[in-house]
Amino acid sequence: MISNHHVKYGIVAASLLLLSVGLVGCGKTAQKSTNYTPKKLTVEFVPSSNAGTIEAKAKPLEGLLKKELGIPVKVAVSTDYNTIVEAMGSKKVDVGYLPPDAYVLAHKQYNAKVLLQAQRYGVKEPNDQATKQLVDYYRSQILVRKDSGIKNLKDLKNKTIATQDTTSTAGWIYPAVEMLNHGVNINKDKIKTVQVKGHDQGVLSVYNKNTDAAFVFQGARKLVQKDEPDVMQKVVPIYTTDKIPNDTITVRGDMSAKWQKKISQAFKDIAKTKKGHQIISSVYSHEGYVDSKDSNFDIIRKYDKEAAKLDN
Repeated sequence: MISNHHVKYGIVAASLLLLSVGLVGCGKTAQKSTNYTPKKLTVEFVPSSNAGTIEAKAKPLEGLLKKELGIPVKVAVSTDYNTIVEAMGSKKVDVGYLPPDAYVLAHKQYNAKVLLQAQRYGVKEPNDQATKQLVDYYRSQILVRKDSGIKNLKDLKNKTIATQDTTSTAGWIYPAVEMLNHGVNINKDKIKTVQVKGHDQGVLSVYNKNTDAAFVFQGARKLVQKDEPDVMQKVVPIYTTDKIPNDTITVRGDMSAKWQKKISQAFKDIAKTKKGHQIISSVYSHEGYVDSKDSNFDIIRKYDKEAAKLDN
């Protein structure tokens, strides 16, 4: 379905404003206590590609976490970023694999606590080759078909772009803000947007000529390379953004300090095992986890403020 994000972003912003007003008396206040001890741990992922595939790959984490923590664990995949944030706020989910912007929202609304940031191997042009260096950041790209005639950001005016949800850091916020900084407003330059679920779908929408461009994380073309071997030749980046902090492992705001430490250590230890590493690598291309802190995401808050200018 084609939509105009000028309208959509305003609706999202208005909804979040109303939500934050309603939460003054309940959300953050209710989660100020920090003595929650889980009897069963609920972990949710956000789909970066096919949700069913991710759930199947992530499910074995249940047994590994149960062994580490000594309590039952349920692993599931949420429908989108906002749903998992709300589920953590309503205490239905204990641990979320949240991308950076979703974490910032969860922290603001529900005092969610970031424990860890993922490490990945760096990616370099032109064909998204992995480097040997582990990094705690990634980048977003704007992809087009090589034969489209689109060479730069200004060429995107009057075109159609596949995006992710408006809370997606790589699939909306970073590329939209950096386009604005280069004089192209996605809401005002006769650009149509198509929201797709999963960065693989963004790549395919360009490959199949359903859209002129797509916002995806750098390396997303490899998600479809098995099915479309010539994707690297036919779909190319015209722009790569600045660094984005890597995905987080975040817990609900009232999780006790003792359990924050236990959960953090469990994920770090699992990532170092052969089976655990295989799971996190296949799900999100994570190679391991390092301790994180809220201030690491101040850059995301800066971009969020810039994104508000898209409607001005």
